[in-house]
Amino acid sequence: MTRLNSGMLPGSAAIGQRSLGDPSRSFPLLPVIVDGCPATSTDAMQYPLEIAYDYDKVDRSLFDQAPLPGLSRWAPLLPPLADGLSMGEGGTPLVDAEEFGREIGVKGRLWLKDESRNPTWSHKDRLNYCVVSAAIASEARGIAVASSGNHGAAAAAYAARAGLPCAVIVAQNMPDAYLRLITSLGAHVIASPTESRWTVLRRIVDEAGFMPASNLTRFHTGNPYGPEGYKTIAYELFLQLGRSVPSTVLAPTGYAEMLFGVWKGFQELKNLGLTDRVPRILSAEPATRGPLARAVSSNEPATEVDGPASIAMGISCSVSSWRGVVALENSRDRALTSSEDTFQDMRRRLAARGLYQEFSGVAGLAAAKEASERGVELDGDVVAILTSTGLKDAELLAPPDNLYNLDSLDTLIAELQRI
Repeated sequence: MTRLNSGMLPGSAAIGQRSLGDPSRSFPLLPVIVDGCPATSTDAMQYPLEIAYDYDKVDRSLFDQAPLPGLSRWAPLLPPLADGLSMGEGGTPLVDAEEFGREIGVKGRLWLKDESRNPTWSHKDRLNYCVVSAAIASEARGIAVASSGNHGAAAAAYAARAGLPCAVIVAQNMPDAYLRLITSLGAHVIASPTESRWTVLRRIVDEAGFMPASNLTRFHTGNPYGPEGYKTIAYELFLQLGRSVPSTVLAPTGYAEMLFGVWKGFQELKNLGLTDRVPRILSAEPATRGPLARAVSSNEPATEVDGPASIAMGISCSVSSWRGVVALENSRDRALTSSEDTFQDMRRRLAARGLYQEFSGVAGLAAAKEASERGVELDGDVVAILTSTGLKDAELLAPPDNLYNLDSLDTLIAELQRI
């Protein structure tokens, strides 16, 4: 395996790692701190870090260009990025869905940010571009991740691009499409009971010297470089909406890395003087668990909940993170949860309009529908982030019952004539 050895892109305004538990506490950019803030975390609660920047070094003309694929164009506002690592991630389309929005109760104009157009067909590519860049800068021996699917595929792809080995710890019931994708990308896959996945990850990190792309702590802290990649969704929305910010963004939420990143991206736009407001940022979780919703409602920094796993596997989390609380508190908004039936309904109805998403991918739409039914007004430009293609978890669907064969061709033609 030939390692990528082209150095780091110039221009990053990143100056260090900063505690989200106490923003006055800061640390150098390297080494990457993957166990939460060492100054504020305790056995009872772990606080994540973020990347801090010198915004005076950021040229506002960075936002004069149209959105283009490749996160490297945003290098000044991201952690140091590896040169030659990008695979054209980002620059995903914003699809007008105003009519569909009316059907589900959205009073404003609904837009769909379709992250299934990324290189491995999910939003996780944005995160892993940043994490694998950090691994290269750190001279890590490889990448390790515990994943329900998308994260593992994206980590495997960017590790392969970088010439680094990748270990992916997966649940024993992972859909076959994910497994085939991850193994095809050259990753070493370990199937493990859910309760053992993080123990396995810790051993690989500690004993093999791999950089973790996912979490190692009880309450999620993760790799601080990763959520920075999600800020670019906010930058793109700002440009795609004609240098304007939406009124509301609905984000499928598991450990809240994307939720936090999108909020932070809009906050940076405000800090840079490009807008005077930050949109409402609403989290969208399955109601079967919904740990962030529980944390917010109970005024806790994070919670651990029981409950059955959701069909939306990618966001079926039992613990939350302080990142999610920070994003919701600063955007002054709420955590939403949706039923399994609503996930099923939104996936089916969206597919009937040409967009095929996995169950996790329609969480924002499910939340929009149920929020509207509860009297939450969604007006102005409303953006639901769609996170990944339905091809990945298609085996979770019931077998199709609308297939025809040659013996029924006459019946089909008669039906088509009546349409």
